[in-house]
Amino acid sequence: MSGSKLSKSVENNELPDVPLGMTVHALPQPGDVVQADAQRTQLGRWKMIALMLVCAAPVIASYFTYYVVRPEGRRHYGELISPQVELPQVEVKNLQGEPVSLHDLKGQWLLVTVGSGRCEARCQENLYFQRQLREMMGKEKDRLDRVWLLSDDAPVDAGLLPALNHAHVLRVDGAVLQAWLKPAAGHDVSEHLYVLDPMGHHMMRFPARMDVASAAKAKKDLERLLRASASWDQPGR
Repeated sequence: MSGSKLSKSVENNELPDVPLGMTVHALPQPGDVVQADAQRTQLGRWKMIALMLVCAAPVIASYFTYYVVRPEGRRHYGELISPQVELPQVEVKNLQGEPVSLHDLKGQWLLVTVGSGRCEARCQENLYFQRQLREMMGKEKDRLDRVWLLSDDAPVDAGLLPALNHAHVLRVDGAVLQAWLKPAAGHDVSEHLYVLDPMGHHMMRFPARMDVASAAKAKKDLERLLRASASWDQPGR
């Protein structure tokens, strides 16, 4: 009978009548849990710091190459900004009146000038040298963007627009400019050309009232910066 076969199978595999044993594991103490969480948090922080250092290493190396490892007697023309100033986290407006974040400028080397929308003689000279310096970078020029920051609401002369092709023209509150870009003592913010690195740090300021002779010196500075950062900075955003 089918029932007897089943019974026989069970009978042939009788188990000893021994009570089952149970292993009781001690519950973790609250203090141990807190300590483990703290250790994991600290480990996570160290991993984050290590990741940031790995990402920043090429930038640090390029600055070290440019400012420290250089032939004896070589000098930079631009004045180094220390401490470096980051891009303000503010919204500005383009020429069409549309809101734009200044942080959108990150990702490229920036050559910046400041002026009124009326753009009188000094302003036009700065725009000219800004454009020429970028062109003088040759095949590397796509790694350098031109930025004109307007310090007021004055309309831009239509005659200037063709020369502003591919440039970023943004209206920025005067108070933001004064807190961000620092002119040399005795000079106005509109008298200089400023250099920002691809991470948005204001790191160099060229002397006020650039002319042809000083533009040649500024060109050498820009070439060195682009060359020193060639391993990590790529054209385009």
